[in-house]
Amino acid sequence: MIIDDEGPNTECVNMGNLLKVLACTDFEQGPNFFLDFENAQPTESEREVWDQVNIVLKDARGILEDLQAYQGAGVEIREAIQHPNEESLQDKAWEAVVPLVGMLKKFYEFSQRLEVALHGLLRALTSTPDSPTQHLEREQALAKQFAEILHFTLRFDELKMTNPAIQNDFSYYRRTLNRMRINNIPAEGEYEVNNELANRMSLFYAEAAPMLKTLSDATTKFVSENKNLPIENTTDCLSTMASICKVMLETPEYRNRFASEETAPFCLRVMVGVIILYDYVHPVGAFAKSSKIDMKGCIKVLKDQPANNVEGLLNALRVPETRKCNDYPPLKPSEKLVIPYL
Repeated sequence: MIIDDEGPNTECVNMGNLLKVLACTDFEQGPNFFLDFENAQPTESEREVWDQVNIVLKDARGILEDLQAYQGAGVEIREAIQHPNEESLQDKAWEAVVPLVGMLKKFYEFSQRLEVALHGLLRALTSTPDSPTQHLEREQALAKQFAEILHFTLRFDELKMTNPAIQNDFSYYRRTLNRMRINNIPAEGEYEVNNELANRMSLFYAEAAPMLKTLSDATTKFVSENKNLPIENTTDCLSTMASICKVMLETPEYRNRFASEETAPFCLRVMVGVIILYDYVHPVGAFAKSSKIDMKGCIKVLKDQPANNVEGLLNALRVPETRKCNDYPPLKPSEKLVIPYL
């Protein structure tokens, strides 16, 4: 649900969609928002940041389409490996892999653009003296863009996790490139990804959820670089967003307002995304008893959905690299973490 239409420029923020705000820490009631992910438009005060982020989001849909269509060069690579002395097959595999690696480079570079966009949104949504709740009430178009980044991130990682061709292709590219260097063979296509960039990309694609790891690191970096800004401004923004999504999904009155059938899964992804960011940034994590996120309620909302619709999201909460869970002892390599409610 990446939305790139600019829409009208209006100062009317409260379009009947924000009903009331209650205390964030009261899980029995929770923040009772209807945040209009479908129709919120930027006000004049939001316009500068919104325009900058919108340029990035316009490319997000194409990134997902390219990733979804990614077939890989498995056939050519297998033929080349099985017949190492047939130069024609080696050339064919290399010619098939090089443009694919160019596409993987584009994905990696987009993750860096996403980090810059996230910093701009966090700066706007966490600035003092207003509270995160006040920001989300007044700057709903920016909140929607933040949600769209999280939605993209979770969707990208879901697609990447189910496509082993990505890492297979890249591994073959690096092995072949190294062999060409050792044998002093000119490597046509090396300009696409040189060795230094290949090392960075290798670390990126080695992650189970590379885009989410990028966003988590970017959020931590934002907090560390803005020491004059209380960390609670950022974590409260994340916890409030998670609570808003939970309430919208579990309250029939609000859920019935969704005009598109895509909005519910959009909210689910956003909820999971902000939980993971919160867990990554907050000193004690999202699953601690002192967390401001109603984890039991959020997991219940997920489990109330059809299992095939949320399996990837539940798995994202289990991925060790993307959550802290300080209340639990370190795992041995062969162990799986058992998280309450999961």
